[in-house]
Amino acid sequence: MNKRPYEVFVWPLCTRIIHWIIATSFFFSFVTSFHHSLFRWHLAFGLIFGIVLLFRLIWGFIGPNYATFKTFKLSLNALQHYFIEKMTNRWRKIYAGHNAASSWFTLIVLGLGSLIVLSGLILQGIQEASGLLSGLNEHYYRLSPAVFIFHALLSYLLFFWASIHIVGVLIEQFYHKTNMVFAMLTGYKKAEGKDTTISLVRHLFSYAVIVLSLGVLYFVASSNETFFTKSRFEKRDYKSENSAFFEKCGKCHKNYPPFMLPSNSWVRLMDGLDNHFGEKITENNITKSEQNSIKEYLLAHSAETSTHKIAFKTLESLGDMRPISMSKVPYWREAHQTIEKSTFKSLHVKDASNCFACHEDFEYGIFDIARIHIPR
Repeated sequence: MNKRPYEVFVWPLCTRIIHWIIATSFFFSFVTSFHHSLFRWHLAFGLIFGIVLLFRLIWGFIGPNYATFKTFKLSLNALQHYFIEKMTNRWRKIYAGHNAASSWFTLIVLGLGSLIVLSGLILQGIQEASGLLSGLNEHYYRLSPAVFIFHALLSYLLFFWASIHIVGVLIEQFYHKTNMVFAMLTGYKKAEGKDTTISLVRHLFSYAVIVLSLGVLYFVASSNETFFTKSRFEKRDYKSENSAFFEKCGKCHKNYPPFMLPSNSWVRLMDGLDNHFGEKITENNITKSEQNSIKEYLLAHSAETSTHKIAFKTLESLGDMRPISMSKVPYWREAHQTIEKSTFKSLHVKDASNCFACHEDFEYGIFDIARIHIPR
């Protein structure tokens, strides 16, 4: 390579690509977390974030010069000296590798990022009952609110530190004139030192991680179900479980999963069949024995008995309410408040009670956030 005057080649191309994958994967996983319909993208970027963090941790021990942890400046005196010099000497010389601030920031990203990825996988397993840790749902689903808060707080904290880091880089770029913004684009820093070199094995390892990241993005984001998104809940066979429920209720509408409402709501619904959403259900429609069978089945599989997210969230939001319509549940209203009202009146949906229009396989008892498809 041709050495540039007054500059040092610090970051090889593979290192720069990994750096930007770390930054963009966290940013996009953070942004997509605010939209339920983008959960699959949130998961994909989160997995990539975890992969490249693991690479960066390994790279800290086996990487080229300036990338290893042994070159980091981690003493508090070094950190104090960095900020004092930064404020008092605009034209100071900069270190070719990580300065004290970027050394600490790298550890913050690795530490917080690892906890974010781990808590995200646990949350997916507990709350969504899907993914690599879906088995946790059966015994720990009640912990999902606490895990969610932990996961969210860590994400906001890392977003805060990332913002501070960006501000620091911009100060270096425009006040200290160190061209720091371009260092991770060109690989060169305006500093004194020896150009870094990287072996073929390290090159192959880093590019393999890059290809793996792109593969995970395509695999998760474009596939309806992968082992990263597979739910522990199988499709329910209502016909074999309760033929009266399957045949009689399914004659007029698709079967609503029993776990979507609590037992007292099902009691109210079944005891009020003389006014069933404007229709009168008589024994000519459903015999008394069939009504009793359906009622017993609904109570045996109501929200109180389920570890589905919708069951837990519904019970949590109801209080003393016992609605017979899911659209009256506070959790349902909160979850759908960002959806335009016109969507519920569209030809595809027609009514707010038509859960099946957006939730794939909902009539089989599948409630999976990765299967939400809102018609546009």
